[in-house]
Amino acid sequence: MRTPVKNILNVIMIALLASTASKAQTTSAHTKYVNTFVGTEAVADPKLLGYVAPKNWRPWSGLTFPGSSLPNAMVQVSPMTKYQPAGAGYEYEDSTIVGFSHTNKGHWNFGNVPILPMSNPGAVFGSRFSHKNESSSPGFYQVYLDDYKINVSITSTLRCGYYKYEYKNNTDKQILFDLSKALSRVTTWNIEQDGDHAIKGFQGGENIYFYGVLNNKIDKLEKKDEGEKTGYAIVHLANGITGPVELKIGFSFVSTANAKQNLEKEIGSKTFDVIRKEANQTWETLLSSIEVNGGTERQKTMLYSCFYRSFLWPVLRSDVNGDFTDIKKNVVNTGIAYYTEPSLWDTYRNKDVLLELVSPDVTLNVIKSLKDKGDKTGYIPTFFHGDHGASSIAGAYLRGIDNFDIKGTYQILLHNANVPGTGRGGGRQYLAKYLAKGYIPDPDLANPTTTAKGTAGVSKTLEYSYDDYSVAQIAKKLGDTANYRILMARSKNYKNVFNKANNFMEGRLEDGSWVKNFNPQYPYYEYMYREANAWQVSFFAPHDMPGLIALYGGPKPFEAKLDSMFSIPWNPKYIARNIETFIGQYCQGNQPDHEAPFAYTFIGKPEKTQKVLDNILNNLYGMGPRGIELAGMDDAGEMSAWYVFSALGLYPVSPTDPKYLVTVPLFDEVKWRTSNGKYITITKPGKGRAMTSITVNGKVSKDIFVSHDLFKNGGTIAIATK
Repeated sequence: MRTPVKNILNVIMIALLASTASKAQTTSAHTKYVNTFVGTEAVADPKLLGYVAPKNWRPWSGLTFPGSSLPNAMVQVSPMTKYQPAGAGYEYEDSTIVGFSHTNKGHWNFGNVPILPMSNPGAVFGSRFSHKNESSSPGFYQVYLDDYKINVSITSTLRCGYYKYEYKNNTDKQILFDLSKALSRVTTWNIEQDGDHAIKGFQGGENIYFYGVLNNKIDKLEKKDEGEKTGYAIVHLANGITGPVELKIGFSFVSTANAKQNLEKEIGSKTFDVIRKEANQTWETLLSSIEVNGGTERQKTMLYSCFYRSFLWPVLRSDVNGDFTDIKKNVVNTGIAYYTEPSLWDTYRNKDVLLELVSPDVTLNVIKSLKDKGDKTGYIPTFFHGDHGASSIAGAYLRGIDNFDIKGTYQILLHNANVPGTGRGGGRQYLAKYLAKGYIPDPDLANPTTTAKGTAGVSKTLEYSYDDYSVAQIAKKLGDTANYRILMARSKNYKNVFNKANNFMEGRLEDGSWVKNFNPQYPYYEYMYREANAWQVSFFAPHDMPGLIALYGGPKPFEAKLDSMFSIPWNPKYIARNIETFIGQYCQGNQPDHEAPFAYTFIGKPEKTQKVLDNILNNLYGMGPRGIELAGMDDAGEMSAWYVFSALGLYPVSPTDPKYLVTVPLFDEVKWRTSNGKYITITKPGKGRAMTSITVNGKVSKDIFVSHDLFKNGGTIAIATK
């Protein structure tokens, strides 16, 4: 009879723990709508995905993580179900947790310092778990580890994690430090005991230090192959102590001493519940800057879940004392809060703008951090390809975030635009060709495949043209007329890759001729296009939409081409990772065409824009039986920010420019509290989805955009529909 009774008690305990966690996360008006699991499950339906996924190939959908973090924090404490370079380490389909890591981009890399509480472990580390016994909310995560019979609760601060382990077994309590593993490459590692209750150490690769304090005495520290690729360490806790084991652990990219100081300043003697409450309140304050009325519960959940994910990256890298390790690997203290660079190729399009509007102080320090890198390398980091620090910095500056050395920053951006470098953080790749020809040529390949090597010449030409426009706007404001004229002329270079014979942006060869055997539906990773096909890049000139429309021959042929884009079926035989979930040829699952749905508005057809937007908002976010699938990688919040802006009815089609295209919001009323305490109220009293007029501050507007002045002064936008 004992075994059934024990099983029943186990079930009751697990249910109570999950119930308690679930109730706790519904106590706040806005955080209760955040589902941190959105994006952790892959799109499975081939009709949505666009193709049948090859065997053993998980689509790169979402790639988000459900763990605990604060906005733009150094630390993200999250469960790991596998160690691999692709993704965030947690996949909802999995049934085993192998550790809890402390850094996460929700995309690639990091996953540092994995820790796992254990009891009577086997030869393979890791425990089965059930989603029925798992819960989370902003700043909190909980799961029951079935094999070890441990309930794990996690909360965090900016630079620290806080664990509460409830072991069923009061003996053989262990904590694994799996320091040879991470999502990034690990070069070396070390760990040592510091008194009876503390451990400290280092993990090389990302070069992160940690200092942890336990409320339970350490019996011994077991180390196997310290510093090696297959090694690990286990903290064995002394027996006989009842109650939860608590581990408070601080991190630093400078030293273990700084990690300890971060821990003492941010957690100190505070309890788990206090830290969790503070974390929730931090998120509640941020999320409450947007209030909505109307809409469905699902739409509110998706709005606040996307809003939440938009503020997980970039992340802090300086300590409480101001120290940080700079791009040259030197420890410095310049008085700024030092951040990683944004995921610029992805997030310049919208997420960086949302950061500017909601957290201008973070944006300011991100810009100062970018300049610090630029001062020491000669270039503002370019990230992936394109030179979109130009757009993010110019957009912030034009929106009034100007308490930085704009002249010095501008000089580095000019250097980026004019002095060839190596790319990938050392200037614009293939810049010499771009300056000489006005476009970047691709090689002549007879039968290019998806993975064919090239220059991504079309994508780079289009994006450099936009980057030139962005730097030109700073030049204009600073009165640098000569560079303004040069850069504005170069901003028209997008026209040099437009083939009027077929109305596509098409690759050109060194001699100026067009790429042969051209198939506009075929996707490439870097031949002609970056993670796209011809359809998906052929509507990109956000700084010069009238000029782009003229290239097509005017509004009618432009509209016909857009109609074709959204109606010609995707060929399911064309399979390229990063490129998934389609409406015709349009791909919502990757960034290159995210401005295309808004293009109809520029030819006076906002109802067509709205039809596409509503399809995406209602059908390509929160998909699947659990409502947590996303159309493609969230890419450090870009996919999420797209939803936030589109759902609220304001979108930065040209993110450099301080204005927003108006569409029909999902909600009857939106109240946006600006960073200076003013309010923008957007109303849509009718049920219709086709916009007929825009009234701004009581006056009917003939413009499809509203000025950023509304975010400075507050105001009202009333949208009439039919």
